[in-house]
Amino acid sequence: METIRVLQVDAFTTEPLTGNPAGVVPDANGLTADQMQRVARELNLSETAFLLESDVADRRLRYFTPTTEVDLCGHATIGSLAFLADEGRIDPGTSTLETNVGVLEIDLEADGTVWMTQERPTIREVDLEYGRVAGALGIDQSALEAVGVKLPLAVSSTGLPFLMTPVAYLSNVGDADPDLAAVEALSADVDAIGVYLFSFDTLEASSTLHGRAFVPAAGVPEDPVTGTASGAVGAYLEWFGALDGSTTVDAHSPDETVRAIDVPASHDELQLEQGHFVDRPGTVRVRTGDEVRVGGRGVVALDGQLVVPEAEDDDILEV
Repeated sequence: METIRVLQVDAFTTEPLTGNPAGVVPDANGLTADQMQRVARELNLSETAFLLESDVADRRLRYFTPTTEVDLCGHATIGSLAFLADEGRIDPGTSTLETNVGVLEIDLEADGTVWMTQERPTIREVDLEYGRVAGALGIDQSALEAVGVKLPLAVSSTGLPFLMTPVAYLSNVGDADPDLAAVEALSADVDAIGVYLFSFDTLEASSTLHGRAFVPAAGVPEDPVTGTASGAVGAYLEWFGALDGSTTVDAHSPDETVRAIDVPASHDELQLEQGHFVDRPGTVRVRTGDEVRVGGRGVVALDGQLVVPEAEDDDILEV
């Protein structure tokens, strides 16, 4: 049996035990896909990234949830590169990363911020009844209807497809009590990996929006801070003209008063809040324009070793 180094790196934060924890296996060459899956299951984090050598890029990453391999993961990418920077294995500048969706550019700034260029965006509106979506998410239907005229339900992807679900108030986001089986069925019906619920009503004045991501199809009931969904929502907002400085949302509050919520306009950079309702607050930076880029910091919270059985061994992993 082989002993490997494993880490937990908290992404989209500089404070340990906040943000989104990702497993990172820095030297995964020689591990089979089955071994990677078993390691991810043992670490039991939303995603674990495995760093490998690449013939077409500076390095390769594969990503596994506790139940399946996924093609791309923003926070595990940020965490992996933040770890490499912390160890002095990578210098500030641009490097390339091979993933299952292709080769992506990664930029590392001197302060440790990692910028990940996303895939070319795809956005498509979907024909869903608000009642079904509201029921799956455990929110009031009127919260969806209040913003649906200008910002419709749509699947957006910059690497992974999410159903974009805008609502009126932060309280609507916080009060969500999703039926995970219904969310999974809803996601499957629109060919999305999960649902991203968000509002322009935020905790911080500097933030563009506050979001939550539910991804039960990948074995992740709620992802604390989601890089791929953040890139997707940035593309979605630009596609529907929400970043041109002219968009407002007439939101109906529970007492039936109407409040106009301005959609913050910035082609330079968006700041997205997430994770506060699961006690893992973090911040994702998103840049839109000719390409979508997702940025953030990361901090190592745990550094240890794991014993991995041989590929044909069915024994349980030992810690």
